[in-house]
Amino acid sequence: MFYWALMFLVVAIVAGIFGLTGVAAIASEVAWILFVVGLILAVVFFIMGRRPPKL
Repeated sequence: MFYWALMFLVVAIVAGIFGLTGVAAIASEVAWILFVVGLILAVVFFIMGRRPPKL
C-alpha cells in the first residue's frame, strides 16, 4: 500500500514539474488516500497481532 502511495506521489511530482496540474492533483489525492488507508491497516494489523491466540 505504501509502495503504491509513493509511486502516485512520484507521478504527481513529475506531472507538476511538466505543468500537468490536473494529473498532479489527482495523483496526489490518490497518494494521500492510499497512505492513510495503509496507515490505518498497519495500525489494525499491529493491534490484532498482539492478541493471544484463541483456544
